[in-house]
Amino acid sequence: MLNKTEIRYCLDTIGEMFPEAHCELVHENPFELVIAVALSAQCTDVLVNKVTKNLFKKYKTPEDYLQVSLEELQQDIRSIGLYRNKAKNIQKLCRMLIDEYNGTVPKTRDELVELPGVGRKTANVVMSVAFGVPAIAVDTHVERVSKRLAFCRWKDSVLEVEKTLMRKVPEEEWSVTHHRLIFFGRYHCKAQNPQCPECPLLEMCREGKKRMKAAQASG
Repeated sequence: MLNKTEIRYCLDTIGEMFPEAHCELVHENPFELVIAVALSAQCTDVLVNKVTKNLFKKYKTPEDYLQVSLEELQQDIRSIGLYRNKAKNIQKLCRMLIDEYNGTVPKTRDELVELPGVGRKTANVVMSVAFGVPAIAVDTHVERVSKRLAFCRWKDSVLEVEKTLMRKVPEEEWSVTHHRLIFFGRYHCKAQNPQCPECPLLEMCREGKKRMKAAQASG
């Protein structure tokens, strides 16, 4: 595993590659962000933004989502994977926001994870993006990059990856690091065909070196 100095170098390099990294889910308030992140599970941000463009015109408040039938809401998000389940969770989530939080999105992780369809990753995104609370949300990109670059171990669970990053990255950089790792994983260190030959971190990356060796052997 990389030491803190090596990790610092990696983070600085990724920061230079993606200085503008940010949350790509389009939203105007914490409530819209909760809905968007709930919809984004196992689905691209691009597709979510396509769907929420009309969805957020039609539904402005938790009450709005409860004034239509489940079937109508399902139709509105039909192009998104797991749309039946997600529609059900959105309506339950809206009911809970009204009943327990006066229609507003709570700010703490413990409260957020109680909401239907909101896991730890979603809660971390909402805390970080909507409320400016330092947090690292570990999605597939963050997990893949952290393991390939040996920030943590291959066998680590998502929670272990999160805790390792929280330990090794200064708290005031958690949120920006989360976005930069996502951009690095989404646009450079992709699941399929990562751009190893032109990666500035190739010398630090055990996975990249292994891939380059394999490519040379088969070439």
